[in-house]
Parts: sequence; C-alpha cells; structure tokens
Amino acid sequence: MNGMITAVFPFSREDHYEEMSRVFNRSPLVKKIIGVYGRPSGTAGKQRGKLSRKSVICNGVLTSGQTLSAVLEDIRSKYILLITGNDPIWCGPGMVERFVDVAETTRAGMVYSDFFERQGANRWEHPLIDYQLGSIRDNFDFGPMVLISMDAARQVLKKYRPIPDVSYAALYDLRLKISADFSIFRIQEFLYTRIARSLSADSIFDYVDPLNRTVQIEMETVATDHLRRTGAYLEPVFKKVPPARKRFPVEASVIIPVRNRASTIAEAVHSALAQKTDFPFNVIVVDNHSDDGTTRILSSLAKKHHEIKHLIASRDDLGIGGCWNEALLYNECGRYAVQLDSDDLYGADDVLQRIVGEFRRGNYAMVIGSYTLVDAALREIPPGLIDHREWTDENGRNNALRVNGLGAPRAFNTALMRRIGFLNVSYGEDYAAALRLSREYRIGRIYDSLYLCRRWEGNTDSSLPADIRNRNDFFKDRIRSIEILARRKMNGLP
Repeated sequence: MNGMITAVFPFSREDHYEEMSRVFNRSPLVKKIIGVYGRPSGTAGKQRGKLSRKSVICNGVLTSGQTLSAVLEDIRSKYILLITGNDPIWCGPGMVERFVDVAETTRAGMVYSDFFERQGANRWEHPLIDYQLGSIRDNFDFGPMVLISMDAARQVLKKYRPIPDVSYAALYDLRLKISADFSIFRIQEFLYTRIARSLSADSIFDYVDPLNRTVQIEMETVATDHLRRTGAYLEPVFKKVPPARKRFPVEASVIIPVRNRASTIAEAVHSALAQKTDFPFNVIVVDNHSDDGTTRILSSLAKKHHEIKHLIASRDDLGIGGCWNEALLYNECGRYAVQLDSDDLYGADDVLQRIVGEFRRGNYAMVIGSYTLVDAALREIPPGLIDHREWTDENGRNNALRVNGLGAPRAFNTALMRRIGFLNVSYGEDYAAALRLSREYRIGRIYDSLYLCRRWEGNTDSSLPADIRNRNDFFKDRIRSIEILARRKMNGLP
C-alpha cells in the first residue's frame, strides 16, 4: 500500500504548510506532495522548486481548469488527497490510512469525512451530509479535504471530455463528472481538524452577488453539461398553462401563513391591504394555532377590513406548505396566489398590480419577483437587492437545480397549484413547487425589488446551528434528487 497517494494543497510560507508537509512526508502511503502556489494566470503546472524528497510546487489555483488538469496529468499514484482551503489542517491519528481503507473498500470515486473546527481554545464538531443524486449544487460542503480516485478521474475525463478552460469551476466540473459514474462516499468520522483563523461570514447569498456573476456563468455551464450527460436536461420547450375550469371570486389573493408573529403580522397585513390594483383582491391569513397574541391581532383586523380572510389551520400538524394548501383550497382564493411572509413587507403599493400584469403578459405558471434584504428596523443590509439574475428563460429551469433559491415574492397560478400542492414542510416547500412547475411550464421573472425581506434571529435561514443547516441542505438535495429522476423519466430514461 506504500506510495498510493499524492497530497495536493495550497502552498504557503506559513508554518502550517511545513507541518503538513512533514506529516505527509512521514507517511509511507504518500508518494508525493504538490504545493499549489496561487498565481493569477499563465504559469500553471510549472515546477517552482523542491522543498523535500517528496515535495514540488506548481503555480496556479486549483479552481482553474489549466492548473487542475496539469496537476492530474502529473500524478502517478492511485489517489489524490486534495486540500482545498488555506486554513491550517491538523491530521488526526490514522487519517490517511482511514481515507485509503474506505476508498479501497467502497471503490468510490471520491471520499470525504466529517471534521473538527478549532479557533483558539475552542473546538467543535463539523458534521457533513451524505452525497446523493441531487447534490449537484456548487456549494456542497465536502469540508477542506477530499480523496479522489485517479482511476475514476481518468475514466470520466476520457469519457466526458477533459476539464474545460475555466477559472473557477474546475473542481466542480471534475466532481460532477465523477458523480455521474462513481459513488461519492462520506466517512461519518471526525478525521482531522481545521484551524479556523477567522469565522466565516454568512455566505448564503454569495451566488447572487453581482460581483460573482462570472463565477456563476461558469458554474451554470458546468452544471448544465452535467444534466445533459445524465439525461436530466430540459430543452426550453414549455406546455401552455391550461385555462381554469371555474371562476374565481377575486383576481388575486395574498397568502400569509403565520404562527406566533405578534410583533410583525399587523405590518405585513397592512402592507398587503395598501396595494392599489385595477382588480379585486383579498388577503388570506392562515393562522397556524398561534399562542402569542397573533390570533387576537388578526381577529381585530379582520373585523375592520372585509378583504382579510382569517383562517385557523384545520389541523395542528401543518407546516408552511400545509398552510398554503389550506389557503389554495379555500373557496375565497383568487386566480393568482401571491406570497407574503408574516415578518416581511411589500416594497411599494403596486406590487400586486405588477405581478398580475406579468401573469397576464405571459403564459406563466408562476411569477417570481426580487427582494431587498433589510434588518428588523427595515434598514438595508448587504448584499441588498437579491434579484436572481442567474435565471434565464432558456435555461432557468435547469440552472434552478444548481442554486438553493429562486427569489421572492413568489406567485402561483392557483388552479395549477391546487393540482400539484405544496409539500407539508416549513423549509423548501416553495423551492420544490418552483422546480415542479418549471418542469413543464414557463416561469416569469421581475428583477426590480418588490419585497422587503427581514433578516433576524427568528428567520428559518438565519445563523442556524449545524444540525439544522445540514437537515435543510439534505432535504433540498433530496428534492433535487426526486426532480432529476422525474426529468429523466420525462426524457424517456430510467
């Protein structure tokens, strides 16, 4: 088993690089060490010098197709142990041996493991989640270390073409190609420790930052190619939205599921009531058995405004999606059902008019707007406008499988959603509905800010502990897995 691994990690003049090099030099399993020395362009793969009997340095960055291809070409070992981050890594006892043993046993194309984080005197666990068919998002968390089978890498690069000439998406491209033909296996053990020199900021909105647009174009191209080769790609051909079989009492309904939002629900309802339209609308609030005074506030508002339809959820086991289903099936629901969360606000008094106007202009099953992030006091916070311009009419429904969200406010053709229904969950129900609708129908987009989305400690995606974050990520990957299988079936594939 000697000499089975080439260890590859970013070169640094700091002590931790030398320490990792010494650890790998002592391991008989490690044949060679390649330190990747970040350069902006032009010198990928050139040896810069020797540090020890096993070590060489090459210039470039591993996200570059040119650099990664050069590194892979130079490797003669069975596996590559890839460290992708710049933070110091402490290898746990028997770490290298465990990676190799699992790879040999499972014959996986890639292997990764849980790990510890340490900052100063504090250490905590960083559990990951299992990889699955729908784990195709480019921000899937493998941690900073993966073991890759070189046999698998060579086979897929020969079968599916070499890594393209990209600057940011090389590792993403290689991972997706490997996943098409080989398993990606998680070791549910904490095999190493990452020394966090600074706690990462919340990166949930990185992919919609305009500064990252070039990155996103590369990632979209790579993801779309993956969907094509796995049979889940959909051409931009759409069904017509079928006409409704019955008349609706109003043209639009604002849908507000709520539980225990006494501090914000009145503002949200007034934001909906303030809408100015050329059509009748109402506001359907589904009260999910609040016990903090929300019910009393809504009852009082409903007595003053006939447009408010205050419903108490018919069951006590409903999530947000279940509350949406109750609103959709309510006989007072309008032709279009428009989202408003109980702690958010519409940004102007013409939001409903613009959304319904978009439905009228196009044959859409759903219309999605854009929103601005604000704090509890409605002050704009970074990154500000979230417009999801990564969506295009030609490829949006394919690229939607790569990203974690599609925007807000979300509005639905009620007749269609009554047939499809929402998942009875409180996370990802809207994303699942959008994927399901986009499988067959066109989705309209509005890129101006229509909506103020509050970020505060009670949000479902705000500063979540690891177990909840992992549960949410795994669930959305599962939604994508189901959707990929459905799209493959549409294309006549098993």
